Amino acid sequence: MSAPATTPAYVTDELIARDIDEYLRRHQHKSLLRFITCGSVDDGKSTLIGRLLYDSKMIFEDQLAALEADSKKVGTQGQEIDFALLVDGLAAEREQGITIDVAYRFFSTEKRKFIVADTPGHEQYTRNMVTGASTADLAIILIDARKGVLTQTRRHSYLAHLIGIRNLVLAVNKMDLIGYDQGRYEAIVEDYRAFARSIGITEFVAMPISGFKGDNITAPSPNTPWYPGPTLMAHLETVELDTAIDQRKPFRLPVQWVNRPNLDFRGFSGLVSSGVIKPGDGVRVLPSGKTSTVTRVVTFEGDLPQAVAGQSVTLCFADEIDCSRGDVITRADQPTEVADQFEATVVWMSDEALVPGRPYWLKIGAQTVTARVHAPEYQININTLEHIAIKTLELNAIGVTKITLERAIPFEAYAESRALGGFILIDKFSNATVAAGMLQFSLRRAQNVHWQALDVTRELRAGLKSQRPAVLWFTGLSGSGKSTIANLVEKKLAHIGKHTFLLDGDNVRHGLNKDLGFTQADRIENIRRIGEVARLMTDAGLIVLSAFISPFRAERELARSLIPQGEFVEVFVDTPLAEAEKRDVKGLYKKARSGQLPNFTGIDSPYEAPEAPEIRIDTTQMTAEQAADAIVAYLLDQ
Repeated sequence: MSAPATTPAYVTDELIARDIDEYLRRHQHKSLLRFITCGSVDDGKSTLIGRLLYDSKMIFEDQLAALEADSKKVGTQGQEIDFALLVDGLAAEREQGITIDVAYRFFSTEKRKFIVADTPGHEQYTRNMVTGASTADLAIILIDARKGVLTQTRRHSYLAHLIGIRNLVLAVNKMDLIGYDQGRYEAIVEDYRAFARSIGITEFVAMPISGFKGDNITAPSPNTPWYPGPTLMAHLETVELDTAIDQRKPFRLPVQWVNRPNLDFRGFSGLVSSGVIKPGDGVRVLPSGKTSTVTRVVTFEGDLPQAVAGQSVTLCFADEIDCSRGDVITRADQPTEVADQFEATVVWMSDEALVPGRPYWLKIGAQTVTARVHAPEYQININTLEHIAIKTLELNAIGVTKITLERAIPFEAYAESRALGGFILIDKFSNATVAAGMLQFSLRRAQNVHWQALDVTRELRAGLKSQRPAVLWFTGLSGSGKSTIANLVEKKLAHIGKHTFLLDGDNVRHGLNKDLGFTQADRIENIRRIGEVARLMTDAGLIVLSAFISPFRAERELARSLIPQGEFVEVFVDTPLAEAEKRDVKGLYKKARSGQLPNFTGIDSPYEAPEAPEIRIDTTQMTAEQAADAIVAYLLDQ
């Protein structure tokens, strides 16, 4: 039997006592492997992590002291009781709900440092597994030898592959409970291999282990003489890191900040996600496409002859070109793609379902941009890999959809670059992360459709009309008086020679939006289209009046984002529900109360009142005429 893969504790202790600086230097320059343990519930993840911590001899001193004290209290001795106490501690954490979230642990051997993410096995916590896997170089897929391949085995394997983890270890655990049966082990491996091929996994390392007994963890087990492969620790210490692979790829550096401590220095700082760069190399900044040459590679400890994947550096250029946070620096002859429309795979992580068309923040690398997620093309059934037609995504669902951004960004397919292809979606109002996603490719229309520069500008058109374009966006409950007030405002503006156009909610649904209903998704699309039309009309130099319920803040903010700053005026026609229902000119509230009009705002669909409108009209205190005069006065003052 060969020696354990880890170095005995006394060797490390001697080095610390003899030369602490040398110990720290060696420790600092060890490579770091991030990995996750995943699989079904009770497959032995905590036990395996406990074994790795114990056998690596790098448990924190206070933990060791506590274990020794407990051992003396119960009158036992030896490795088994110490290890059992450690595993009991990990199990207690899970019982308390601590590891329902992802638990991260650090340990080290003589050859490498490790961070392991212990991810929950429950299906309802799939989002937590995705979080842990997002930064991992390797995944250990545990299987209980008594149970074989289960649904969660498939789910976590699919997600690990989807997220781009290149190194997979199939650890068939609890071999001691089946008498180290070689036939049973090989049957499980073949069963998993068939599934792995079906989802595109071509390579994985399988090994029979017992986390509790320590078989094939740090030393080959005499109980499995038929297994010729490496121990788990030996594999973890020698597997090629993602950073080593990334160094062979084209150079990419997402800019995190512009470093300018004084007038004589200007650099662009960030983490090199792939490739190699050195002084004298030509670079290109995207999305602008500006080019220059690297003059220095700067770090806190001094200049470097080159920068490689995994290093945080500051690059200095020979030219004063525009480069800011969120831009991506590439080699001049190896630029990445730039686009604003994509097909993406999305893992939904929120209890609140996806609302197609609603604007979310999309954060990718160091940049954040407004994004609209279209209705999913399909959802993936993890068990059968079937593509299911679906209109939205619920918690833990995995779907494929199209995403449109407000501006073009540099990117790479997630399979090529996690840094430039992986993103999260953030709710604009709660700031909660609602999804994680992977860009697959840009849509062809994003490459074929280009903005056409026009000689007659919006400024010229507005000048011909002697006015400043604006959008007066009237919002409020049905029956609040929006259309009445907007109509009066337009008449008053026309009377003083202003060029206007009124977009009324009911009128627009007779033509442009006649294909839309009143579901939440349709309401969002309704407002999106109106926002785009209003923008085009302001480009023509008009003052646009838009009278729509527009119940959701996110969609009103989307409309605002389309209009130049200072030209969007939100007018909140504030009428209490009881008063609006009392008027009920069209009889809509009566129908909604009787169930004849589902999704009616204020009854069974919410209305999100503006928090800081430019103008608030209290219709219980003002007549429509007074309200119109106040709005015209505000507009002329502006």
